[in-house]
Amino acid sequence: MASGERRPGSTAGAVLWALWTLGLAACGDSAAPESSAPPLAGAKCADYQASRQPFFGDLHVHTKYSLDANTQGTLIGPHEAYRFALGERLGIQPYNEQGEPLRYSQLARPLDFAAVTDHGELFGETEICTNPDLAGYNSPECLLYRAAPAQSFILFNFLGPGLVSVGGAPIPRLPFCGLGGERCLEAAKTPWRDIQQAAAAYNDECRFTSFVGYEYTAAPLSNNLHRNVIFRSEVVPEIPPSYQEYPAPELLWQALSAQCQGAQGCDYLTIPHNSNLSGGLMFQTRDVYGLPYDAELARQRQLNEPLAEIYQHKGQSECLGTTGAGLADEQCGFELLPYRNFTGSQVSTAASGAPLEQDFLRAALKDGLRLERELGANPFKYGFIGSSDTHLGTPGNVAEIDYPGHGGAGGSARGELPAGLTDRIENSPGGLAVLWAEENSRDSLFAAMRRREAYATSGTRPVLRFFGGAELPSDLCGRRDFVQQGYALGVPMGGDLKPVPAGARPRFAVSALRDPGQGIEVAKPLQRIQIVKGWLNADGTSQEKVYEVAGEADNGASVDLSNCEPTGSGHASLCAVWEDPEFDAGQSAFYYARVLENPSCRWATRQCLAAGVDCSNPDAVPDAFADCCNADYPKTIQERAWSSPIWYRPASP
Repeated sequence: MASGERRPGSTAGAVLWALWTLGLAACGDSAAPESSAPPLAGAKCADYQASRQPFFGDLHVHTKYSLDANTQGTLIGPHEAYRFALGERLGIQPYNEQGEPLRYSQLARPLDFAAVTDHGELFGETEICTNPDLAGYNSPECLLYRAAPAQSFILFNFLGPGLVSVGGAPIPRLPFCGLGGERCLEAAKTPWRDIQQAAAAYNDECRFTSFVGYEYTAAPLSNNLHRNVIFRSEVVPEIPPSYQEYPAPELLWQALSAQCQGAQGCDYLTIPHNSNLSGGLMFQTRDVYGLPYDAELARQRQLNEPLAEIYQHKGQSECLGTTGAGLADEQCGFELLPYRNFTGSQVSTAASGAPLEQDFLRAALKDGLRLERELGANPFKYGFIGSSDTHLGTPGNVAEIDYPGHGGAGGSARGELPAGLTDRIENSPGGLAVLWAEENSRDSLFAAMRRREAYATSGTRPVLRFFGGAELPSDLCGRRDFVQQGYALGVPMGGDLKPVPAGARPRFAVSALRDPGQGIEVAKPLQRIQIVKGWLNADGTSQEKVYEVAGEADNGASVDLSNCEPTGSGHASLCAVWEDPEFDAGQSAFYYARVLENPSCRWATRQCLAAGVDCSNPDAVPDAFADCCNADYPKTIQERAWSSPIWYRPASP
């Protein structure tokens, strides 16, 4: 796969990009687009686009090397995961006694990029307990691991990533890891080498990009502080820095920087996810020693973490929308988990407690404005991506139709097909990351992540562009040079607004093209585009507001829940140039676009219909399908996309 051949582009992004360009050209003037110019010096791919194109991928993928996936019966490794991302049909759990898969899965559309991000903390422990050639295989811990995998999952995590460090002290590993954990650290090199080899084997510039990565899995007292670590190149540390040795995000960044220092080509970024399950910790503003953030740490966080995962298998982390000034956003209820940390999924919602407003990205973005005013640096300057968090080794497997589950196929992963819903009712298939880049290569895609020119989707593949600038023409949607003018006169998603002239207001140009779909992945028409604004008042308090800028909030679209057939009209494309009517040049602010599709059936609704569940006769509903009749969860979903924000800072006095 890893040949030097230069192939023209992306299987998904290039097609959508071409459609989007043609759509703008059809309603604009006949001027020749600037993108017809020859590629710049250094271009590697035949379809290089100086004005950039969208590439769709998944940066959160678990295989057999993750302890949780392994104890749930996952046998798929990194090599198979990348073949799945490229479109290969793959056998997935459960398996019969002969080791043959009882189910198969395949993407209707291959991805453009992916990263296998197995849990780095327990690489060695998992390897020892599953490899009879290694010392420790017959230790009490490993005997329990193989005899009671579900219980071992809880034990290994609670006595490792689930522990709390005191003042940054390392977390002890289980006894079978040996003195200082050396046995497990040495064993961790085997899966880590295989992950690197798989990324090298399937990285095919101009066609498919594979990033070397892993997940840093900190979960003190069940509160999620996980990060996916993505490396720019094949130059990576010998062993991935983990929570046990570096039990705080700032210690992780220090370790990564130290281990990359002097290694030419070694560069990384970290992507936090599931802040919705962090129990108040993800966006705390004290370091591991209990000291409040200073400017240096704020800058370090912004440098190391340009992106955050706003949506994945375990819910959305955009907004809760229950307290504070200006919070009146009904869309904050979208795929909202009812608990605040992992205790809610493992024990009960009551044991966890309700979600916290401070754990959602919109609240963090607002707090970042405050900290920037106080410190001179914004630690929470996040762009947005989505991903799946699959634990079946199936990147991009995010369609509501034919959803196999992401965490052990509904808990029946060993030897029998799922007897009911393939996942917990509150979970979802997850989403995708979309990067605006010149070409499908590691350097180009990594640069897009660094500058936050990225957006998230809930699983479908609409094309979304978002520019901001006071000089953007009000008629930009009708012009063929939409993109060129967006870059020339403004900034793209992820950027900082250029100075706004006195008396002027910033404008935002947003355009969305409906996902054309393919195979079973049939997306619905677009319903509307919103712009979400958050700002900081002079007294230090923050506010937010949602503006409707294109389409209709109530277009009559609905779903027949007896057969999942959609009704109502929608849009193939939407575009607007919006000027902030409440702009105050003295207020720091951020803006991001949210695109909503018409409603469609949620994955569980489809499975309940297929099983013939009749909720009018509760006594006849099998226990495994009881959640089909659970009124606390919606029957439909409005797929969506979130752009990365654009920020405004008042001019210095």
